[in-house]
Amino acid sequence: MSFLSRLFGHKPSSSPAKHVVTFDEEKIARTMPDGRQEVVRWDDLVEISIVTTDEGPFVDDVFWVLSGSSSGCLAPSEAEGTKELLLKLQQLPGFDNEAVIRAMGSASNAKFLCWRRESEL
Repeated sequence: MSFLSRLFGHKPSSSPAKHVVTFDEEKIARTMPDGRQEVVRWDDLVEISIVTTDEGPFVDDVFWVLSGSSSGCLAPSEAEGTKELLLKLQQLPGFDNEAVIRAMGSASNAKFLCWRRESEL
């Protein structure tokens, strides 16, 4: 069982079918090749991290984990729309670009925290 499977129940794929990531002012969504969707609302988003695996380079081994308090979205880095999403995520106050750089250079099973919503007192 792969690292990602143990974490999220996700099996890496070398399939040419693409995942698609979209976002608007309300939400971020990943549409899977079979049509299923995962959605997290911006106002529910509490943490953004990147999980890397040691399973590349022939399968996607970098994944964006967008965690909400009641929902979430796991987006493969090779999904259509992730470059545009990164530009949007970088606008969040306190977003850690250094964590993104470390994650993109990783070839092992690891998790990199990029952003966490500050708790409101």
